[in-house]
Amino acid sequence: MSAMLKSVRGGDAPPRHFLELMDLEPAVLRRMLDLGARAKRGEIAGKPLAGKTIALIFEKPSTRTRVSFEVGIRQLGGDVVVLSSKDMQLGRGETPADTAKVLSRYVDAIMLRTDNVQKIRELAEHATVPVINGLTDVSHPCQLMADIMTFEEHLGPIAGQIVAWTGDGNNVAQSFIQAAARFGFTLRLATPPELAPPAELIAWARAQGAKVELTHDPVAAVRDARCVVTDTWVSMSDERDGRAESRHNLLAPYQLNAALLKQAAPDAIVMHCLPAHRGEEITDEVMDGPQSVVFDEAENRLHAQKGVLLWALGLA
Repeated sequence: MSAMLKSVRGGDAPPRHFLELMDLEPAVLRRMLDLGARAKRGEIAGKPLAGKTIALIFEKPSTRTRVSFEVGIRQLGGDVVVLSSKDMQLGRGETPADTAKVLSRYVDAIMLRTDNVQKIRELAEHATVPVINGLTDVSHPCQLMADIMTFEEHLGPIAGQIVAWTGDGNNVAQSFIQAAARFGFTLRLATPPELAPPAELIAWARAQGAKVELTHDPVAAVRDARCVVTDTWVSMSDERDGRAESRHNLLAPYQLNAALLKQAAPDAIVMHCLPAHRGEEITDEVMDGPQSVVFDEAENRLHAQKGVLLWALGLA
């Protein structure tokens, strides 16, 4: 690489990737949240992303991820290139490694939203610019940064508090497990046995000192919790594989409804990363009720991701 390109890309310093919460120390994650909160309050001076271009790659459809990243980047003065798998050779057999090497010559950071966790890991291994995980089949770290921000805006520091999850042990649940280890809260997960999160991830979190409790009883999980979280029962891959009906049968007892929410602390808040299938994993009464912070949570994707971007690019 030429001296000029090294200067543009930050020399030989390794890029600051945001792939998994477990990869980063609590102080680093706290720094991002602080930057996001400052951005939300209008305390980030000027246009720190001026002259920067970020590639946003979507191999899965998105509303919140696309709009929050694109608007956030533009509000910070940057530019974006939005790509789908139909727009790229990555969707026609080019390797993530080759894609990473090429895009690193054009842009200052890459966000990828994909099913395939191996793809984003290979992209990050070969990129010389920061790579941000916009979602994979095993995690959704940007969502968790917004969730921590939202909890603390409403209820104060999350350390030492109880968060309950009811439903599928999916990618968001798995990021909650990582967050419990990094932010110091107790996490109770209620899932059907068939849909429990990976045992090795639970073991990692507990080895980090996290308090992660597994149960098949949603009432036991939710009892006295300060925050109750759920997510959709059926992903696009489940619909394609014809597994939707069997998953509904397994998950019906885990619906977040008014009766279940009554088991939580009186001031408990309700989260859902959206999109919601109302009447399935969550009822209208809860989704639109006074304890729901679902739309605050959605807004905070914008602010939390500004913090991630500023940290990744070393701009604040």
